[in-house]
Amino acid sequence: MFFKSKNPEIPPASEALPGRDQSIDTAKEHFVLGTALKGPYPQGAQFAMFGLGCFWGAEKVFWQLPGIYSTAVGYAAGATPNPTYQEVCSGKTGHNEVVQVIFDPTVLDYETLLVAFFEAHNPTQGMRQGNDRGTQYRSGIYTYASDQSEQASALLASYQKRLADAGFDPITTEVIEAPEFYFAEDYHQQYLAKNPNGYCGLGGTGVSCG
Repeated sequence: MFFKSKNPEIPPASEALPGRDQSIDTAKEHFVLGTALKGPYPQGAQFAMFGLGCFWGAEKVFWQLPGIYSTAVGYAAGATPNPTYQEVCSGKTGHNEVVQVIFDPTVLDYETLLVAFFEAHNPTQGMRQGNDRGTQYRSGIYTYASDQSEQASALLASYQKRLADAGFDPITTEVIEAPEFYFAEDYHQQYLAKNPNGYCGLGGTGVSCG
């Protein structure tokens, strides 16, 4: 996870790698929760998606929360279909390393997920997170409904004020409609549960959302 992208800009779709028609093989079950990684999911379950740096540590932030049915790491917000990890790390796909979250809204509300997202990383760093540099480490909120977009924008605005008061630069988090999610390879799923001493580059600002 220490790869440094040679291209800090997201490439135009016309210059992205071609990818492939077939999906990348991945796990069938969540290593920690024992639930179906790719579904089917319980009736009434909702989706959320976030990018906050290296997805190994990012995923662990969410699977520990009550009300989570499943989490998975993957690639999104780029142009290359079904990319591999190596392709994403090349900086030539435009994808971000993201976590897809499946949750029970009767137990866990979306705002709680947003707070966990903002407080777990530094959303002011552009195309990097700590020492991890590249377009795949950018901060992003990918929304599945208008109410998610509204809540994300509102919390971002209020958190921006708190960060500014603490001396931080402006937030660079992208907030867009959820693009297609491509599951990452099996060994990336729940990586820190399989490798408890594995690398985690996440580091928050120390500023709370509220």
